[in-house]
Amino acid sequence: MVKGVAIKFSSYGETIPKLLNLIKFDKELKKHDKIVLKPSLIEGEKEKSTKAEFVEQILKFCAENKNPGTEIFIAEGCDGADTENIFDKFGYRELSEKYGVGLIDLNHSETEVIERDDFLRFSDIYYPKILKESFVISLPFLREDNELEMAGSLSNMIGAFPSSKYTGFFSSNKNKIRKWPMKYAIHDILKCKMPEFSIIDASSKGGILAGQPLEMDKQAAKALKHDWKQIGHLKLVDEGFHEKDKDKKVDELEEL
Repeated sequence: MVKGVAIKFSSYGETIPKLLNLIKFDKELKKHDKIVLKPSLIEGEKEKSTKAEFVEQILKFCAENKNPGTEIFIAEGCDGADTENIFDKFGYRELSEKYGVGLIDLNHSETEVIERDDFLRFSDIYYPKILKESFVISLPFLREDNELEMAGSLSNMIGAFPSSKYTGFFSSNKNKIRKWPMKYAIHDILKCKMPEFSIIDASSKGGILAGQPLEMDKQAAKALKHDWKQIGHLKLVDEGFHEKDKDKKVDELEEL
């Protein structure tokens, strides 16, 4: 599978199928019996969230090219909000009914405890089993972020922390993952599992990106006119995951 590509945006309906066909994503889909689409959804900020229209084109492609027995799910664990309500408000319930796929609230899904010596701050993490067992596609809407500088493929996986385990006594927010700077929470949740693929909605910057999550976030940082090495969580994850690959370049179909 390609390390990464970027293609100019015209519309979701035209650009996404074109991109996925160019990278022969249908062949990748046929390797898996469970596929999870992971959007980024934020209570009260629909304009900063992954659009249902964007996800629909990817969902449609997956549904048309998967093996007959393969299951597809849309999964998210909203921070400080009821994920099921957000699914309703943002059009994801309608999507699930239209294509016959399951919606999973990661805040309350079944978890297993993962312990790793290379966690930087957490002693253990409650991790959703559905993500561990599936081919996970991170689907962020590219944007600036006050807390993280940039929201992309990697930060999207914060939703994998279940609120049932990480909220404080007097809050609905996942306060327990903010004991330290958020770059550590991102690093450690990715040590549980890096999503296998990412498709970034960078349409506001003129393109769509698809490929390996870390490499796509590096490219997305350029689209926002940032040096990825100055973005805390990207630098930390790069140091912890890809030391041997630092000199490899990302293949691009077209410059953003």
